[in-house]
Amino acid sequence: MKKLAVLFLSLSFITFQSCKKELETLGAPPTEADAAFTYSASAESDNIIIFKASNPDVVAKWNFGNNALGQGTEARGTYPTAGTYDVTLTVFTKGGSASSTQQIVIAEDDLSLLDDPIFNFLTGGIDVGSKTWVIDSNYDGHFGVGVNPTDPAFGEIPHYYSAEPNQQSGNGMYDDKYIFSLDGFKFDMITHGDVFVDALQESDFPGAIFTDPDYVAPYDNQFDKTWSLGQGDEIILTLSSGAFMGFYTGTSEYKIVSIDENEMVIRNADQGDPALAWYHRLVVEGYDSGGNGGGTDTTGNGGGGGINDSTAYVLPIDFENEDPVVNVFGNSSYAIIDNPDASGINTSSRVLETVHGNETWAGLFIDLQEKLDFSSETNITFKIWAPVAGTVRVKLEDQADDQVFVEKDVDVTTVNEWVELSVDFSGEPVSYDRLVLFPGWGVGDPDTYYLDDLDQQ
Repeated sequence: MKKLAVLFLSLSFITFQSCKKELETLGAPPTEADAAFTYSASAESDNIIIFKASNPDVVAKWNFGNNALGQGTEARGTYPTAGTYDVTLTVFTKGGSASSTQQIVIAEDDLSLLDDPIFNFLTGGIDVGSKTWVIDSNYDGHFGVGVNPTDPAFGEIPHYYSAEPNQQSGNGMYDDKYIFSLDGFKFDMITHGDVFVDALQESDFPGAIFTDPDYVAPYDNQFDKTWSLGQGDEIILTLSSGAFMGFYTGTSEYKIVSIDENEMVIRNADQGDPALAWYHRLVVEGYDSGGNGGGTDTTGNGGGGGINDSTAYVLPIDFENEDPVVNVFGNSSYAIIDNPDASGINTSSRVLETVHGNETWAGLFIDLQEKLDFSSETNITFKIWAPVAGTVRVKLEDQADDQVFVEKDVDVTTVNEWVELSVDFSGEPVSYDRLVLFPGWGVGDPDTYYLDDLDQQ
């Protein structure tokens, strides 16, 4: 017994010394003073701010308060638009973490700072303002899973499983759309009612249906979310709560593996099984990537870009069963959404929402399959919900030569309710196959308009 007691005391002393040594090794957690930072305008621009952590011996991560993130004890925050921003520095040591926040004031806009290559690829840049991405369902290897972290022997590819063209048709992923807007770093997720969900996340989606081995789950469109980019050694794209892209595995944070004007590959860790990484290949809606044919969900729900995706349409367009490719300009943005005011002359379910850009000539256009003939049906008509009275310019163009056009103005005199407008183009030649609309013509205010039932009568 005496020997056992001595052994127990010895082991207890060793354990105590080990724990004491571990605590000493970890050190005390950082304080708010350790998270202090200074900032100053850069030599390039008053809208580019240099932030410096006061303690150089920490791991530092920044939230710049403008949907952008950074890391390192010295970091740059870019602020294209005037405003007041809450900047937070979080520092990490072996003992824990601490944070501090300061407000910075940006006095004037400098929209030239939005001319960033990744921003331009993702949103179309200042001249376009927003871009719609879809899963490239036709492409061999458009979706799949590999090892996490990346194995250098394989590289950034889904080597465990790689989907064949349209292999996941009917699972709620190919008809999803992801709209990135430069204005306000806005993100809209169009689900058409359902999404594709990892089996490990099924419990978070009421009504999910088993599709072996994963699930299709009911999920509403996610509008007015935001996106942010962290550009360090890797380009990390983060979507705000509720929004995600492709097959959902518990995260809204993605590494951009590659991106150009029309194609993008993203990678994300599986939150249920961190040893796995999922890959998605996306294309701009309507773009033919040269994959193995196809381009629509074989269930008939629309879907990934490709040669069978039509980007030209026939009037009338009512947005009920189709999301036409809409091109915006002047920093406008658009989305197809549930009718926010289903009343009066327009009780339809879905409409087009457009937020007016900061240019007085901002607007949108839709390409048509055939040239308009005004010999019998002489008017272009549409329904509009406008927040302010003003002018709508209606322009018709030749897709092959945009210098061939005619344009006419019509006034909106009734606000905050649906009205129908009509513009007479009688006598015009059969020359035009593009319909261009400028709601809020001549002003640069960021008002929101709704459009529906584009027609020729």
